[in-house]
Amino acid sequence: MKTNFRYVFAALVGGASVVALAFAQNALPGMPPVLDPKNVYSATAPGMFSPAVAGFPTRVYVPNTKSDTVDVIDPETFKIVDHFALPKKGGRLMEPQHIIPSWDLKKLWVAQDLGDQLTLIDPATGKMGETINVDDPYNMYSTPDGKYVIVMAEREKRMDFRDPQTMKVVARLPVDCKGVNHADFTPDGRIMIATCEFSSELIKVDVVAKKVLAHLPLTPKGMPQDCRLTPDGKHFLIANMEADGVHVVDAEPFRQVDFIKTGKGAHGIYFSRDSKYAYVSNRGEGSVSLINTETLKLDRKWTIPGGGSPDMGGVSADGKTLWLSGRYNGEVYVFDTTTGKLRARIKVGDGPHGLCYYPQPGRYSLGHTGNMR
Repeated sequence: MKTNFRYVFAALVGGASVVALAFAQNALPGMPPVLDPKNVYSATAPGMFSPAVAGFPTRVYVPNTKSDTVDVIDPETFKIVDHFALPKKGGRLMEPQHIIPSWDLKKLWVAQDLGDQLTLIDPATGKMGETINVDDPYNMYSTPDGKYVIVMAEREKRMDFRDPQTMKVVARLPVDCKGVNHADFTPDGRIMIATCEFSSELIKVDVVAKKVLAHLPLTPKGMPQDCRLTPDGKHFLIANMEADGVHVVDAEPFRQVDFIKTGKGAHGIYFSRDSKYAYVSNRGEGSVSLINTETLKLDRKWTIPGGGSPDMGGVSADGKTLWLSGRYNGEVYVFDTTTGKLRARIKVGDGPHGLCYYPQPGRYSLGHTGNMR
């Protein structure tokens, strides 16, 4: 296997030669090398923008699942500056779930699972573009080498590997689990861990072979949601909406090692720009829990005054604010990450879900609402 010597040299200088060499030798060919083996998110610090996003206006894109619309917010003013309705098919609900940056950072896709369609947003203008037919796109991810887009066809119990340029199907991977929807990748890009919301388990997928390697039932049982790799690359954090906390899972061996109680309806997971904390949105109680990424212990909790339903979103490019959709309240929450105080709650459409703050620092996107590396 070909070794990326540029990465190895950089890591050797940084004093992490053994880990760096392992990453470099095993990395998926074509995947941008991990800059710091101690932090897989080391390329997503404030100011580390790709040239691909130069000149893009900073916007917050909010898909409203029950309105079939997208609201566009200027994060400087907290005002809605644009709004568009998604194309309809026979008057039925399209249900836009997530707004997903492409691997090359040049496109945003609005995934509409009930409508079996994707709608393009041009992040250079913030305007809506073409709509294409795609089977059941509940969520989407890109392989770390940018070779495939993986459509999480939850309803079909399938993961579809598609060409990222044409969106044509290259391979379909049936998965024997219910509700496959959220995922993340190991540091070398070769393994994908995905949650199965309705069967309370995880699956382990070989990205190259396009094969399910193993199933892992979770304890306690529940409804696993967001899945994120810890900054040190050693564990996956799995939010569980019914168990009210976060599972800690090793990819190798594939096993659960801990469970962290966070709050009712644990749903989304996002990392601070310094990678010191994982922000966990507790949709059922209107709070955000902070997990220390070094100790993997609960640090503290932020609460929305008067309650709310914080769901999916992302951290601002400078790391100073956390943006989350209010799924059952038709609003967006903006937290000050220094104080934990709520800075704003912005009224949007009905059923806001996979909000995307864009652009973000990083060299490429793994999908979801902006899992950048």
